[in-house]
Amino acid sequence: MRQVIIIGSGPAGFTAAIYAARANLNPVLVASSVEVGGELMKTTEVENFPGFPEGIQGPELMAKMQEQAERFGTEVLYDDVTGLELDGEIKKVTLGSGTTLEAASVIYATGSAYRTLGIPGEERLSGHGVSWCATCDGFFFRDRTIAVVGGGDSAMEEATFLTKFASKVYVIHRKDTLRASKIMQERAFANEKIEFIWNSAVEEVLGEDATIGVRLRNTVDGSVSDLDVDGLFIAIGNDPRTHLVHGKLDLTPEGTIWVDGRSSRTSQPGVFAAGDVIDPTYRQAVTAAGSGTVAALDVEHFLAALGDGSPSTAALV
Repeated sequence: MRQVIIIGSGPAGFTAAIYAARANLNPVLVASSVEVGGELMKTTEVENFPGFPEGIQGPELMAKMQEQAERFGTEVLYDDVTGLELDGEIKKVTLGSGTTLEAASVIYATGSAYRTLGIPGEERLSGHGVSWCATCDGFFFRDRTIAVVGGGDSAMEEATFLTKFASKVYVIHRKDTLRASKIMQERAFANEKIEFIWNSAVEEVLGEDATIGVRLRNTVDGSVSDLDVDGLFIAIGNDPRTHLVHGKLDLTPEGTIWVDGRSSRTSQPGVFAAGDVIDPTYRQAVTAAGSGTVAALDVEHFLAALGDGSPSTAALV
């Protein structure tokens, strides 16, 4: 039986693995069979992660995190979690291969997924003008013309933030009224760099190797038009990856996993959560990494408190 199983291979998961391995907890990290590295694998230049003054490519950053975790003894499994048994002293994690792992503790760090539009060009141009994170990528659009899709608070926040860099920001919304709070709307309306395009849906992102525009469909009369932009920021929400713990762990009204205060302790003893899966607000690589640190330290304290001779610690390997 293991001391700790870490589920998720983003900044939170690998940082938790680094700390757990250095504490001689012999962690095993289930990294996924196809999406190792989390959302940063879709990001080109990362310039706001401490320690890399010249910036670093998202995939390279995640490769370095994995290398560091493995250097200290983390075992990485390229498999998918298909089932969890989290109650009781022994936690069970079932993998797609049919293997069942057992551990005294689990760190759940599966992150969140940005909602996509599901339109032509979106996936191809991801990282080449199409982005889901203004604080991550806004700097690259200095003095450019860009568009933001969405009508909620996050869209207004993204659009307002992007005016620090862009010369022009279009906000594209499929209706003629916004869902955003009144104060967020007022800020956006008052910003001279922001122009609203109402009753419009993005049908396609244009460009081969870089974004050069978007194709719009009017939701009232069905007419189609093209808008020249250098970038498209999609701000229609994100979904924490919690499907495996529904009915097993308490969730917040935002859909993230509930944790006790600033800790990583969930509603189930011995189960800890970290990263975007507990964070509805910031969702940055550096905050996820810090959250992974907290989870590993909480696990270390939890295991130490179990005491010698308990059923959970007697057979730890």
